[in-house]
Amino acid sequence: MSRVVSFRQMEHGTREDYLLLDESERRYAATLPERVLESLRRLDHSLEGYPVSRLTHCLQAATRAARSGADEELILGALLHDIGDELAPYNHAELAAAILRPYVRPEVSWIVEQHGLFQNYYYVHHFGGDRNARERLRDHPWYEACKRFCAAWDQCSFDPDYRSESLAYFEPLVRRIFARAPHDPRYLPAAPD
Repeated sequence: MSRVVSFRQMEHGTREDYLLLDESERRYAATLPERVLESLRRLDHSLEGYPVSRLTHCLQAATRAARSGADEELILGALLHDIGDELAPYNHAELAAAILRPYVRPEVSWIVEQHGLFQNYYYVHHFGGDRNARERLRDHPWYEACKRFCAAWDQCSFDPDYRSESLAYFEPLVRRIFARAPHDPRYLPAAPD
């Protein structure tokens, strides 16, 4: 049986309790690449109606990013941009960005978080929506990068004839980036005294 903390309420925890939890969380975090890859695999059986599965769509977007010379973090962003579809169909972009945020530069997580709004340009007018709603972000420094992300990699990646790389091709990238220590101080545990 594994060790457990002594408290029933966090306010009663000891330093030893929190060191134990930190050790446990670090071990669990080390398996994050496997959980991300499994979540991607599940996208192969989701969201009917498109000519390709959501996984194939993500693989196409990531392949387009790689073939256009994008850096590893942007390629990972393209691969994971729709990973939130299963659990958060109405705010999937926010969920995908939250998964990426500790491991990629802020530009990449911002692009992934905003891609849903930017994708609206291509279809929302068919439902009476404002296809130019993204214009409210025009002055943002990453506006053009997100616009390119959607135009060159996302909106065009529903093509059953496009030969994309396999998930196995991207596995080393997923493992490499998610094996990093989180770079944002908000995600780092406090150093023990």
